Amino acid sequence: MKERLILASASSQRKILLEGLGFQFQVVPSDIAEQSCGETHPRRRAQVLAEMKAQDVAGKHPGTWVIGCDTLVVAEDGTLLEKPEDEHHARHMLELQSGRVSVVHSGLALIAPDSRQCSDVSSSSVSFKELTSREMDWWIGTGQWRDRSGGFQIDGRGQLMIAKVEGDWTGVVGLPLFLLGELMRRARAPFIAV
Repeated sequence: MKERLILASASSQRKILLEGLGFQFQVVPSDIAEQSCGETHPRRRAQVLAEMKAQDVAGKHPGTWVIGCDTLVVAEDGTLLEKPEDEHHARHMLELQSGRVSVVHSGLALIAPDSRQCSDVSSSSVSFKELTSREMDWWIGTGQWRDRSGGFQIDGRGQLMIAKVEGDWTGVVGLPLFLLGELMRRARAPFIAV
């Protein structure tokens, strides 16, 4: 019987990245409420949320491989920037990051059909250009800040605000592919050479 792989995320960016690897998989978003996670340290929070999402979906789809993900952004001043609530909140996040460097923590969890679990975090630095008020208005007008940690996205038009990325670009998008390969090798997943 062929092994099944599930991506426990509704993110179209993550789906595109995973498709780029040529894997056959199903998308089944997790029902976990991120507010239910009590972990406050950003790096650890990203990992715990990825684990919670993977466990939630694995519990409903036993006997499958499940990938859980979570991405959190920390502004240079240490402020944790999760998903903005509205346009005003998104603009405030842009103001905190304009001309500065944010750290993006992308948590990843892989659960095997026998319930073994591997997880880790990929962290990258994102340097923002100095954003003018017009540029912030433009970005808010695109609506692409919605449901995005830090109020930005690194692919598509969001790249126009980013001066430099240090680390794994795919981790900033939300699915660190190098780390995924490492976790799959560790778990002896059949999708890649181990």
